[in-house]
Amino acid sequence: MTHTNDGRMPLHHTDRRKTLWFIVLFIMIAAAGLTYVKWWPYYNKALKAIVDHSIGSSILNFQPDNTLPSWQAAWDYAVTYFKAVWKAAVLGILLGSLVQSLLPQGWLLRVLGKSSFGSTAIGGLASIPGMMCSCCAAPIAVGLRKKKVSVGSALAFWIGNPTINPATLVFMTFVLSWKFTLLRLVFGILLTFGVSYLANRISKEAAPVEIDAAEQPDETDHRPLWKRWMSSIADMVIRVVPSYFIAVLLLGALQVWMFPQLGEAAGGGILAIMFFAVMGMLFVIPTAAEIPIIQAFMAAGLGAGPAAALLLTLPAISLPSLFMVRRSFPRKVLWFVAGSVVILGIVCGLAGKLFL
Repeated sequence: MTHTNDGRMPLHHTDRRKTLWFIVLFIMIAAAGLTYVKWWPYYNKALKAIVDHSIGSSILNFQPDNTLPSWQAAWDYAVTYFKAVWKAAVLGILLGSLVQSLLPQGWLLRVLGKSSFGSTAIGGLASIPGMMCSCCAAPIAVGLRKKKVSVGSALAFWIGNPTINPATLVFMTFVLSWKFTLLRLVFGILLTFGVSYLANRISKEAAPVEIDAAEQPDETDHRPLWKRWMSSIADMVIRVVPSYFIAVLLLGALQVWMFPQLGEAAGGGILAIMFFAVMGMLFVIPTAAEIPIIQAFMAAGLGAGPAAALLLTLPAISLPSLFMVRRSFPRKVLWFVAGSVVILGIVCGLAGKLFL
């Protein structure tokens, strides 16, 4: 190892060491946050699923005489939803801001910046420990895109968090059955890795993502780390929170129309599968909430096909999460992802009708 005349290490060694420390620091913060918000609570929930074959009641709570959207239904659902996700949402914003201010852009581009399947696969695999819902993972995907990582890798991270969540798969096995778990795993892998990789091809034909003036590469941003971090948090909150809150209220009001418990939709035909595939793609739920929803709907008469459609589409994406990432991905890509979720949801529903 060479040194300068005054005994100091050359600059490139210092930069490499700083890069390593920033990466290690980010991993430590992420691990601590996920342990508190996700890993430890889900360990306890897994024990409950094994013993009770349940992880709680459905977050959808309809009144028999209520057939129209209402402000009260919107508010009640928003309160219940945010009580379930607020810790993970705060963690998502924190990690998303740290991706922008702490992780070196050059390193991120080397790992996640290519349009190859390799970068997409790394993004998908990196999502597995996160176990976040689509809305809580969205700020991290936004942070990744601000660092110019590829469309495929950022999508795989965003979609993989809810769809190939290992904790949800464990809950599902003991609450529903291993058949539901197998369906979810197969179609979740297709969605996370296949659709995300294909999105790279579409993004090349789409208009470039708009980059704000403040979104400079970290090599040219010479502000102190804490200033960059605070700026990232402020920008994240302004861009993410308002649309998130409004969209959750809207869906809470419309849930009585989107998820009828009984009636014509509570069957197992192709129309019911298509209906619930679309509604599941739009609606927003906390992590693993699809399990008690499906359990309650099937007890009320919903067929295996529509239940299997909800199995994939409910957690994968949602209208609020699409709003949250709308400025980070080309519009054409987001339409492709939403359509792919619905189509794969319908195919999953048809497979569930035969398999479950």
